[in-house]
Amino acid sequence: MITFTSFPSSPGGEYDAVRRHRETDNDMDVDFDDDDDFSSNRLRLTLPGDYLTSSQAFMRGHGTYVHEDQVVASVAGTVERVNKLITVRAIRTRYNPEVGDLVVGRITEVQPRRWKVDANSRQDAVLMLSSVNLPGGVQRRKLESDELQMRNFFEEGDLLVAEVQAFFSDGAMSLHTRSLKYGKLRNGQLVIIPPILVRRLKSHFITLPCGVDLILGLNGYIWVSRHIKASDQAGEEGFDAEAVYSNQNDDIDEPTRGAIARVTNIIHVLAAHFVPLTDTILLEAYEWSVEQEEANKGLFQEDVAEALVASLHSRS
Repeated sequence: MITFTSFPSSPGGEYDAVRRHRETDNDMDVDFDDDDDFSSNRLRLTLPGDYLTSSQAFMRGHGTYVHEDQVVASVAGTVERVNKLITVRAIRTRYNPEVGDLVVGRITEVQPRRWKVDANSRQDAVLMLSSVNLPGGVQRRKLESDELQMRNFFEEGDLLVAEVQAFFSDGAMSLHTRSLKYGKLRNGQLVIIPPILVRRLKSHFITLPCGVDLILGLNGYIWVSRHIKASDQAGEEGFDAEAVYSNQNDDIDEPTRGAIARVTNIIHVLAAHFVPLTDTILLEAYEWSVEQEEANKGLFQEDVAEALVASLHSRS
């Protein structure tokens, strides 16, 4: 079971929050001289300059350096260990992709036979024309006419969900949307949080009982939208291209709009308190907010936000 540490949000950002938390909780001091400390799955926080362990017993990894035979943190973040390798995963950092990751991105440029996509990584990702689902079947050959109609599929500013397929020689990731569960996003709202707060799950497509769908992109981009029934999605063969690649949002009723706004605000509150997101945590947070009959704007009040995080602690 992964536990998480909460602390009040402030305009100073995550770094100031970590500093205040460490000043008020002496139990969070990082000490890795004993191997038993690594057997716990607790989220351990550290600040730049903190001594972590002896360099004689462990090797330094990313986010650390060696000073006077000690491994020292060079960034503010969470401490991780793989065998004898100690690393610090920064709180604020760009997304580090892996093959098979689910990401949410925004089209930044249309180029010959490819699109450039902002996926919160160190450089734009690439979506090739040959890696998208086009009318007439997934496996059909891409023609010159398809290249001339690329802006009918995706254009600058469009949001999409895709999967990391491979990497180019320069390190840029190659995406694909060959399944109808991937593709253009509509009828929702984008929420951006630090990628470190998105846990790897069996499925990053989540449906809440309130009629809201979530896509938890591992790059820290989260899409909150109206629920789409499985019967509303066409089959892979002969799908309705105008519906799949449409830029028009559907009419959304007022209760659904309120549910989307509530879920969005809950994500902002949890991210401000450095709570990692999972399907279980999001469901429990939503149920708590409904039980307390808190209005959407009321969730941003400090006492309400702290009560929400405390309720998640009590249930974990």
